[in-house]
Amino acid sequence: MAIGVFDSGVGGLTVHRTLVARFPRADFVYLADQANAPYGGRAGEEIVDLTRAGVLRLFEAGCDLVVLACNTASAIALRRLQQTWLPGYRRETGRQVNVLGLIVPTIEAATGLPWEYEAPTQSDRIEMNDVIGVFCTVATADSRVYEIEIAKRREDIAVFSEACSGLAGMIEEDASREDLMGVIQGHADALRARIGRAPDRAILGCTHYEIVADLFAEALPPGTPLINQPDATADALERYFARHPEYPMGESGARRFLTTGKAGQQSGLVETFWGAPITFEAA
Repeated sequence: MAIGVFDSGVGGLTVHRTLVARFPRADFVYLADQANAPYGGRAGEEIVDLTRAGVLRLFEAGCDLVVLACNTASAIALRRLQQTWLPGYRRETGRQVNVLGLIVPTIEAATGLPWEYEAPTQSDRIEMNDVIGVFCTVATADSRVYEIEIAKRREDIAVFSEACSGLAGMIEEDASREDLMGVIQGHADALRARIGRAPDRAILGCTHYEIVADLFAEALPPGTPLINQPDATADALERYFARHPEYPMGESGARRFLTTGKAGQQSGLVETFWGAPITFEAA
């Protein structure tokens, strides 16, 4: 078996790189749906259909466990796939496959609480003294997943999402750092204006944004903590494997990179981030 990692494009490589470092002997297959990237501006049903197709391709490639390294897919499609599609696929194929996302680990890291925890109802007003800003796609912002799920667990945390329309596409298309910085600074300023001050912490709620995390750090006040989705996802996956030994990870250290888009070497931005050239093969 191999671990599948899925994203609309190259952003999921931020999670993939951390998983490879955490599980160096495991076998991995990465799939980028670059023919349809980015997902952030698409309709919900379209995101569900595209995510299902990507997960199915990874199952066909020998993966029994797939990580959605895409906030938009995790926010919009994951629950639907887990509840309405996976049970039938398991019955038809006899395979004990599963799909996981990265929003649950991120919320656990942001709240310091397990996903199963729900705060008791409070009769008195709780002072919100911790403000988290979430930079994300339009679809993720519209889902309000971070606001809803964090509020269930920590009433003292206020969450403000800033939809960064088009930013993932700019990163995918290898935009210059100067152009990216201008857009990121604009969104950081817009978020600060809506809150009335700078956020205490920030979530980069699109894995593409992790590629330019240093630009977000520059746009925010010095020292603003960025909640790290790749690390949170790797921590959660490590715990998952400890509970589910029925999912072998493989042990040859094999790495495959697939794309629904144009096969070949990826952009200079991705190469710089990854630390070496990456060549994708056609999915």
